[in-house]
Amino acid sequence: MTHLLCGLAANTALPSELVDRLIAVADTDIAVDLAGRADLSHAQAVTLASRVEDSRVYLAHQGLLTAADVDPEVDPHAALALLHERAGRAEWASLFAADPLPEHREKLAGCPGLPSDVVEALAADPDVGVVTELALWTPPDVAARLAEHPHAEVRRAVATNESTPPAVLAALITGVGLPPARGCLVCDRQPTPFVHERDCPRPDCDLLPGASCDGSHESTLHDIRMAAAGNPATPAEAVVGFVDHPSMQLRWELAARPDLPPEVYRRLATDPVPGVRADLAENPEIGDAVIRMLAEDRGHDVQRRLAHNPHVPLDVLTRLATTTKTGATLLPRIAAASAGEVQELARSPIPAARMLVAQRRDLPPEIRDTLAADPDAKVVKSIAAHPGLTDVQLRAMVDGHGVRVLARVAANPDASAGLLEDLTRHEPPVDKAFREVARRRNASARALLACLAHVQARPIAARHPALPPSVIVELLTDTDRQVAEAAAANPSLPPTVMSDLVPRP
Repeated sequence: MTHLLCGLAANTALPSELVDRLIAVADTDIAVDLAGRADLSHAQAVTLASRVEDSRVYLAHQGLLTAADVDPEVDPHAALALLHERAGRAEWASLFAADPLPEHREKLAGCPGLPSDVVEALAADPDVGVVTELALWTPPDVAARLAEHPHAEVRRAVATNESTPPAVLAALITGVGLPPARGCLVCDRQPTPFVHERDCPRPDCDLLPGASCDGSHESTLHDIRMAAAGNPATPAEAVVGFVDHPSMQLRWELAARPDLPPEVYRRLATDPVPGVRADLAENPEIGDAVIRMLAEDRGHDVQRRLAHNPHVPLDVLTRLATTTKTGATLLPRIAAASAGEVQELARSPIPAARMLVAQRRDLPPEIRDTLAADPDAKVVKSIAAHPGLTDVQLRAMVDGHGVRVLARVAANPDASAGLLEDLTRHEPPVDKAFREVARRRNASARALLACLAHVQARPIAARHPALPPSVIVELLTDTDRQVAEAAAANPSLPPTVMSDLVPRP
């Protein structure tokens, strides 16, 4: 029964009085759907919060509870959520800064806009987790001071913080100008030297695999360098030396940076790790020479990622498209193509080039119509969802290419209700086409009934308001709980049935 009430809680047509009745019987699962209602009033939110404790944090984050509705001593989690949304009372921050529970102080440390005295208190907190959380978000002056914190884990958080001053980030990499760290998470827990085994049998152990400390906190220092290398605020000159570092992770962090010298990109293009080269391939700043090097790279995912580089030359992209699966997506370089380039691609003798440009949804009518009549099924599949195509054109696509284009034709925003019905009768059927039809607002009852015969389309169709009410009611008892819940969420479910489903308190 709970799944039906969850569906009702999400039903946009549920009358307000039934929302009140649902609140009165709600459990945690039902409360999640109720809290997500766009029409939930403040009074209803307050009642729901009083009934279901687990809903309070979500309601606070959604702005449905105010500071007047929350007592921080009774419900600290909701109060902290309001502070995170800058909707709590100023005195709450001081209250939580002195809270005996470290998890409350740690949650506070992640809140924006804290008073300076509270920030100072948190920066001096005896719990490393609290200071680490503060270091992730704190402003530049505090971050600079926390870079000298005796615990290496705090310094790692400072290295992640994009507000940390560049000179401080550089110092975290070299250690120059900073006092040595005196502790890390490893030596806090284990006598040194210690290396955490990757298959640790202890269920209560929270150290990362491979974490180690011989007194120098080496694994955390490595993590600090990784964090700084991936931080866009870190000066390029502080990280270029990692290009030949034995650590794969450090080299990998460099690959996505947009501010490195051309020589560094060229050396990364020959890195032995395919993942490094794949991240590099999508970097828009690597330059034409490196792009052409990577275009010949058969390493895992390198060429596919290169196709997504916004600066890849069209001739390279066309070659890649003939051998690489780029997915049914509009690539950045194609989205940025000029009018002349669009015409050139559409007229290309290479089907892959025409397929790429056919993914655009703003083509001039004459180009759109030419591609719609293309002899290549992949091109037609790419253009089939383009707005502005007529039923005659869409039917011609199905007649010419059958199951290869059926789902994309069903997704066309201008496909008529009659065409959608015909697509559900196509032989052989295409499961994905039924899912697309079930999502269409203009799908007819007849088309939706056909969709109900297909497992993956069934829950989508069960939620469609064009289904006959009698069918929706029948689906409430479906053996598939997902289908039954979708039927309960259907706005065409008769109000009397909605009322019968909701228990009276």
